[in-house]
Amino acid sequence: MARFLQAVADGISGGAVYALMAAGLTLIFGVLDIINIAQGILVVLAAYLSYALSVHLQLDPLLGLVITVPVMFVLGVIIQWAFIRRLRGRERTAMSLLVCYAVAVIIEGALYAEFGGTPVTIHMSYATSPTAQVHVLGFYLGYIYLIGFGLAVVAIAGIYLLLYRTKFGRSIRATTQDAVAARLIGINVDRVAAVTFGIGVAVTAAGGMVFGATNAFNPDSGYDLISRLLSIVILGGLGSIGGALVAAMFMVTVEEIVNIWQPTWAVVVYYAALVIVLFLRPNGLFGKKAVRAQ
Repeated sequence: MARFLQAVADGISGGAVYALMAAGLTLIFGVLDIINIAQGILVVLAAYLSYALSVHLQLDPLLGLVITVPVMFVLGVIIQWAFIRRLRGRERTAMSLLVCYAVAVIIEGALYAEFGGTPVTIHMSYATSPTAQVHVLGFYLGYIYLIGFGLAVVAIAGIYLLLYRTKFGRSIRATTQDAVAARLIGINVDRVAAVTFGIGVAVTAAGGMVFGATNAFNPDSGYDLISRLLSIVILGGLGSIGGALVAAMFMVTVEEIVNIWQPTWAVVVYYAALVIVLFLRPNGLFGKKAVRAQ
């Protein structure tokens, strides 16, 4: 029973880390109707940025977010402006998959050229060492997972506040529902799209830092990441930020529980749970029918 409860605690804390990485992906889809399959490699890129700052500048990875978040935001704006903005028409969503894949391949090649293929890990002595744990209600929780949980709450709350408490958020929601009507009332749809994509990529800075501190990673890590992030976004409901958080915790908790008895089946059950839930709720846990005007 103790192992089961510990697995649940690990699943919730670990799920928050994946929710942090998936939040940007679901934001981009919800607003732009684009599946950014480059999100996985962007998380890895952010992890390498935190790693480089800690190794070469001895800058604490948590403090390094002051640098990596703006850098990833600018990169996201550039990607949207240079590649995504040019896509038009009914085939826009399908073509965006090819464009984002091309971006992912370019970034992966650049990372291999700069860092090689040897797996690395971000070290944070106060958060990632075996003794960096807190005992709460009989459970042991690593500090790094608590940091990831806190960052996930801050990021998701920040996105909600942006969407529902700011003028720019109203512009985003108007663009989501009907881009043509948004243009007619004076909203700069291209600027909204670029900033939204930038925010979606900026979130990977925090997600990449926590991911790199909890896992050994190399440029190939983006492939496994994007498959997991897509499953979380689909399960939570495409475009639902809160749904991504709940789905991530659910999926990782299921995997942790199965891992107690049958480690080799843990990943299989992870995706089997996705299939079962989608069979019962095709739109995901919190998904809604599309309302976007065509």
